[in-house]
Amino acid sequence: MHIKYIKLLGLALSISLAGCGIFGDKIEESKNWSAEKLYAEAKDELAAGSYDRSVQLFEKLESRFPFGAYAQQAQLEIAYVYYKQGDQAQALAAVDRFIKLHPNHANVDYMYYLRGLINFNDDMGFFSFIANQDITERDPKATRDSFDAFKELATRFPSSKYTPDAIARMKYLVNSLAQYDLHVAKYYLRRNAFVAAANRAQSAIKEYPDAPAVEEALVVLVKAYDGMGMIELRDDARRVFTSNFPKSTLLETYGSKKSWWKLWG
Repeated sequence: MHIKYIKLLGLALSISLAGCGIFGDKIEESKNWSAEKLYAEAKDELAAGSYDRSVQLFEKLESRFPFGAYAQQAQLEIAYVYYKQGDQAQALAAVDRFIKLHPNHANVDYMYYLRGLINFNDDMGFFSFIANQDITERDPKATRDSFDAFKELATRFPSSKYTPDAIARMKYLVNSLAQYDLHVAKYYLRRNAFVAAANRAQSAIKEYPDAPAVEEALVVLVKAYDGMGMIELRDDARRVFTSNFPKSTLLETYGSKKSWWKLWG
């Protein structure tokens, strides 16, 4: 029995050692790689869509060569890889870390741009309404954070090659935020919560005066004041609407038509 046990133990040990031979080389294949080799391999893995492996190699590069230019580039690349993976929390943490460690880096403008991209949320628009998602239940925090990041980029680095795209995205985000306030105002208006509707419509008008949503927000304001019986404020809002949108017929037709996507409802 004792001899049999020893044989089994020896067999298990030999299998274990064989396993190390099979997998150990794969695990430690980068052990003696230079910083340049690690970076090149990590970039190749990234290009191939092997994000986990890419991050592992970039992290090895940073830990083994912490003071070189490759390490800084690896930190930048790690943020991008997490962004590509859709890991918002890790991506934002990597971006913030890079900005904190290298505020004067030649490519720090890209980090501000990437921060905006990570938070950029374009699902507040057209397809959300088709899917009948209630926008009043959505949290616009990511949209606001994205706008703030793009704004900081445009302010700090007006000549950056990323700034034109950031400004274009900011215009979209402004209207998204205005649309959010507008839809909340309309939600309250439909439920005859006129004070809340007026307050939210005013918020859209004051905070985003150049957004297309302002036209309808003024109409909601007129309707809310009318619902409260505040005739003077209603007429003032109407005059502002007419002055800013003299050719608009929205005030006269508001609420009289169904949206096209609800025709079957």
